[in-house]
Amino acid sequence: MKARVYVSFKPTVLDPQGVAVRSALHSLGFDQVDDVRQGKFFEILLAGGLSAAEARRQIEAMAQDVLANPVIEDYQFELIE
Repeated sequence: MKARVYVSFKPTVLDPQGVAVRSALHSLGFDQVDDVRQGKFFEILLAGGLSAAEARRQIEAMAQDVLANPVIEDYQFELIE
């Protein structure tokens, strides 16, 4: 089973890299871009034999405790069987 975890800054947290990318896009003529948020992507391969419920529990714990800083970041994940 594979998990994909997406981590990004909370909407209230300034994202300087996103601001820089938005500025670069505008300078290249992409004026329709209103906002850019930078984030992290993790692809995690889990060992076989886990139930979907156990895989969700483990990925949730990994995201909460290691992959994201819950004070300033949000995360979401998906499981792919």
